[in-house]
Amino acid sequence: MIVLVTGASGLLGSAVAASVVAAGHEVRTLQRRPSGVAGATDHLGSVTSVGDVARAVDGADAVMHLAAKVSLAGDPAEFDAVNVGGTLRLLRAATQSGVSRFVQVSSPSVAHSGASIVGDDARPADPLRARGDYARTKATAELLALGADSAALAVVAVRPHLVWGPGDTQLVARIVDRARRGRLPLLGHGAALIDTTYIDNAASAITAALERAPQVHGNSYVITNGEPRPVAELLAGMCAAAGVRAPAWSVPAGVARAAGSVIERAWRIRPGADEPPMTRFLAEQLSTAHWFDQRRTRADLQWTPAVSLDEGFARLAASYR
Repeated sequence: MIVLVTGASGLLGSAVAASVVAAGHEVRTLQRRPSGVAGATDHLGSVTSVGDVARAVDGADAVMHLAAKVSLAGDPAEFDAVNVGGTLRLLRAATQSGVSRFVQVSSPSVAHSGASIVGDDARPADPLRARGDYARTKATAELLALGADSAALAVVAVRPHLVWGPGDTQLVARIVDRARRGRLPLLGHGAALIDTTYIDNAASAITAALERAPQVHGNSYVITNGEPRPVAELLAGMCAAAGVRAPAWSVPAGVARAAGSVIERAWRIRPGADEPPMTRFLAEQLSTAHWFDQRRTRADLQWTPAVSLDEGFARLAASYR
């Protein structure tokens, strides 16, 4: 197939594009800077541009949509323009161009309302209860994508959970930086069980969704390693890989959530140069359990993760050396 992958300059997008190339498909990418993916043809542009989207989609058999504005804070209008508007433009172009498969890469945050998630499958996306503009707009985008599913256009939504690995400038790099500066506390006792996904597993699962789209279209799937661990253990593993001390102090979860709410409000008035140090959503993510039943995901996608968390930590450590 000729497959368009959006957002291929990011960690997950580039891994997905490389995985689809390895599967034997012809890959195009659409993003604002070169992807660097060997074997892929870059179309530089933005999902906010009707023209850029139309040119990239023209002649494609499938679309894998990963481009998004990912942040804990920012202008709500930007989240809407990229995450909702970009998805709409791609769906319209895909329908007009006769694309037959569409993989919407979403997030478990689309169904997170603040409570613990203990062994659940993929709950319905809910923009009204989602925490923050990123989750709200990704939930809206997922509903739009699944609403476009038809016999002609097979749409699958996949929600990889907390993707990490070598080269990660978001999750791992921020954890390591804050730990190095002594600004990474545990919330509560750090005992909440959390699922994560090693980058290679996330990419292979999303590629499996492309291959299985005709059989499983209309569905949403959460993707994880299926190895939930206490948040303190996960943070310690990432810190050890980078050679920095793991967090040794804690903050009560309720205090962190209240502080996160205050910081969010202040950030809207006067944004900082980087991500806010805490938000209510982040505090909830670090202090509540969220792990998922993977049986339906693995059965429907005919996929299993190939890299364990322990092997992932070993590869992360090797990348730092």
